[in-house]
Amino acid sequence: MSDATLHRPAATRPSFRRPTDEAPALRAALILVAVGGLALLVAAPLAAVFAEALAQGWAASIASLGNPDARSAIRLTLLITGIAVPLNAAFGIAAAWLITKFDFRGKAFLITLIDLPFSVSPVVAGLCIVLLFGANSALGGWLVAHGLPVVFAIPGIVLATVFVTFPFVARELIPVMIEQGRAEEEAALTLGASGWRTFRTVTLPNIRWALLYGTLLCTARAMGEFGAVAVVSGKIRGQTATMPITIEMLYNEYLSVAAFSMAALLCGLALITLTLKTVLELRHADSLSANRRH
Repeated sequence: MSDATLHRPAATRPSFRRPTDEAPALRAALILVAVGGLALLVAAPLAAVFAEALAQGWAASIASLGNPDARSAIRLTLLITGIAVPLNAAFGIAAAWLITKFDFRGKAFLITLIDLPFSVSPVVAGLCIVLLFGANSALGGWLVAHGLPVVFAIPGIVLATVFVTFPFVARELIPVMIEQGRAEEEAALTLGASGWRTFRTVTLPNIRWALLYGTLLCTARAMGEFGAVAVVSGKIRGQTATMPITIEMLYNEYLSVAAFSMAALLCGLALITLTLKTVLELRHADSLSANRRH
């Protein structure tokens, strides 16, 4: 502000306001647009799913979930999630450790590879797995001949789910570990701690909340994956049909109550994961503040 402006009478000085100071009407309009958009795009579809699931009452909905094919889909989804999430947690920790604790050529390329599943269509990922491990490929044919099929079997579904969900854990850990630096690990090594003890007593406690946060995101994504799994699973009812696949199959057969009951259960699992994530954010906001990059 110039000297001339400072010596003006108070009544003639230009008025200044903070960028966040807006007229009450504008704030109300923005809030209305945000709430309306959420209600239209999120709340209304969820309400419709649960309403359709209960259209014939609780008994019909629960009975549809008790169908052998439905139980098989639920078990398979939980099994795939239980395998894919720990694998991605281990891969994510290893990738984050390598990227943040070591300097090497090609680091930027490695980070790009980690982000690749964010940009590649899940359907394309599924097709790649079919090309590599299908019965018509050399490797896939050899595996099938030895009783180890990948495509149209559980291993293929696991591979597809791991590929699609791979970035979540690594991308939550990398910013946190960059922020923390290497000083504590180097101090522990200087004091004689082994690499494993340094990781267990120094690194892991520092990244535990980011690891849990990334694991929750990975879990939610793994349970709801459809595109890649649809390509590699073959949609074999009672064998390779996960919950999203089963929902599509039931809906196409006009079994609305069964389809929406399964969808409501999947939504419920996702909401539980979202609730845990929200509680984690509220209770450990400071520990998680460094990893908001996507």
